Amino acid sequence: MTLSFKFGTVGSPMGTPKKPGGSVGAIEFSKSIGLDALELGWVQAVRVSEETCAAIKKTASEQGVALSVHAPYYINLNAEKDEWPKSRKRLMDAAKYGHLAGATDIIFHPGSYFGRAPREVMKVALPRLEKCVVELRKAGNPVTLRPETMGKSAMLGSFDDALEMSRQVAGVQPCLDFAHLHARPGDGTVNSVDEWSRLLEAYAEALGAQALTSLHIHLSGIEYGPKGEKNHLPLEEADLKWKDLFKALKKFGCGGRILCESPVMEEDALRMKKAWR
Repeated sequence: MTLSFKFGTVGSPMGTPKKPGGSVGAIEFSKSIGLDALELGWVQAVRVSEETCAAIKKTASEQGVALSVHAPYYINLNAEKDEWPKSRKRLMDAAKYGHLAGATDIIFHPGSYFGRAPREVMKVALPRLEKCVVELRKAGNPVTLRPETMGKSAMLGSFDDALEMSRQVAGVQPCLDFAHLHARPGDGTVNSVDEWSRLLEAYAEALGAQALTSLHIHLSGIEYGPKGEKNHLPLEEADLKWKDLFKALKKFGCGGRILCESPVMEEDALRMKKAWR
C-alpha cells in the first residue's frame, strides 16, 4: 500500500555499510531496510563534486528514494552585512549541488534574532531570502527552500517565522520540526492533538489546504529546558507524544516526508513508519 508519508533519516543511517558508503550507500541501505526518503546531511559544508551529485541522483532515481538536503548549519538570514555573503553562499551552494543530486527540498536553519524583535529581524531576512529564490529560478533551479522551525527561543525560526517566510516568498515552505516546536516554549506544551491541530489549521490557512499534503517534517525525541532544546533523544526516552501528533496529521489528511533525527535514526524512522501504517 502507498503511504501518504515517505519516511527516512536526516543524514546517512547508522547501518550504512563502508562500501559503497557515502550518500550512494546510504540511499541503497535506506531502501533495503524499507525507508524511501533521505535527507543528505551537508551540515558542515557543501563539499561534493558534480560527478558525485550525478551518481547520487541516478541511485536515488533507481531506488525510488526521495531526496532533500540539510544545508550547512552556519546560515543566518539576519547576519551582519559583511557576514551575509558567506551565509548566502552556503545556502546557494546547497541548493545548486542539491538540485544536481536530485534533491527537491533544501532545509536550512534561518539564524538568530541577536536579541532583536522578530518583526525587525524579518525586515532583514525576507528580502535576502527572496533574492536567493529569484537567483535560483533564473538559473533554472526549481528547489524549494525550507526554513526549519528551531528549538531555542533565541533563534529565528518560530512556527510563525517559518510561516511568514513561506507566505511572503514564493518557492519557500516550512520544514516543521515538531520536536523543536515542542521544546521551544520550554514548558512541556505543544504536545497534544489539540495544540498540533491548531498549528496545522494555521498552516493550511496561511499556505492553503493543499500544502498539508506536501509537508516536510523532522521528528525525534528531545530534551529541553526553560530556554528550549538541549539535544535529540530516541523516541522511547522522551516525553514527545508523537503518536498523538500522528493522529493530528491523519485528521488533517497530511502527507509528504517525515525524516528522523533521533540518535537511533533508522530504528525510530521504521518505528514511525510502522505506526503510521
